[in-house]
Amino acid sequence: MSHAVPLVILAAALLAGCGSKGQEAAVPPARVVLVTTVHATPDAPVHSLPGTIRARVESDLGFRVGGKVIRRLVDTGAYVTTGQTLAELDPIDLELQLQQARAELATASTARDAAVHELTRIATLHSGGWSTGSDLDRQKTAAQEAIGRFDRAVRAVTLAERARGYGTLQADADGVVTATMCEPGQVMATGQTAFRVARLDEREAAVAVPEAMVDDLRHGTARVTIWALPGRSFAARLRELTPNADPATRTYAARFSLPDAGPDLMLGMTATVTITRAGPEVVHVPLSALLDEGHGPNVWVLGSATGTVEKRAVTVAQYGDDDAVISAGLRDGEQIVTLGVQTLRHADHVRPISRLPS
Repeated sequence: MSHAVPLVILAAALLAGCGSKGQEAAVPPARVVLVTTVHATPDAPVHSLPGTIRARVESDLGFRVGGKVIRRLVDTGAYVTTGQTLAELDPIDLELQLQQARAELATASTARDAAVHELTRIATLHSGGWSTGSDLDRQKTAAQEAIGRFDRAVRAVTLAERARGYGTLQADADGVVTATMCEPGQVMATGQTAFRVARLDEREAAVAVPEAMVDDLRHGTARVTIWALPGRSFAARLRELTPNADPATRTYAARFSLPDAGPDLMLGMTATVTITRAGPEVVHVPLSALLDEGHGPNVWVLGSATGTVEKRAVTVAQYGDDDAVISAGLRDGEQIVTLGVQTLRHADHVRPISRLPS
């Protein structure tokens, strides 16, 4: 009996020791967490701007002389070729001006010949001592003036002949008439616009750009889609950007050239210019993946080799309605916890799943 008590105490101690070691060696079960794989993509803001297809060169044509329109040979929408007659002025006044210039030329020619002949006569008399030097000098001056009047009369005839030709207005390039501003019987002033002609060799997209998009416009790439041509897009290049904003709309007028545009791209068609500007790579994560305990945003990153999680600080570039744009702290292909981040601790063992069970 005296030996039985120590044996019971020893057995109890051994059992207690075994129980303590079992508790120390026990590993808590891995927690099930919802994870997602992040992918780095270029931060490329995209802007879409409505616009209109226009001709790069659209010229206002007018007569180089004034007069009364007697014929208009084309209407709005007509296709014209280089040298084609568009309208004509009454030629009577122009012809009379030419006749007057020619008459003045004939008079100046006669006066010049007479002055030169008289100069020759006086020079002969002067050489024989029958005329004074002052007489010779006066006749030289008169002859020079007569020659000058003759030269001016020749140029006046040339100008009158050209003016008579200006009474016919011709197209200076192939194109389409987009506006007519003259009618038969109308008196046109010199240089007054009679037609507007758009050349068809180059087309552009004209858009109005808000001031917040100007920088992306200068450094981005552009493509143009046409509402009437579904499924097609055209490469575009910024050719012109006005330096001053429109005072009413506070937008800047821009022109994009379309080197690949064909004849099916008609003037006035509705266009959409899409601007894409490439930027640094960023990662989009759900807002539920972010943990902020007062020291900045963090995420839990899953270690694929250890099966544990690691808290990592990240830089948020932008918050959205459902996600956040991470500009630093994550790499392409890493897995992060997206649900229940407040209950995790560093180095917790987890069992990742990609979606919740239905």
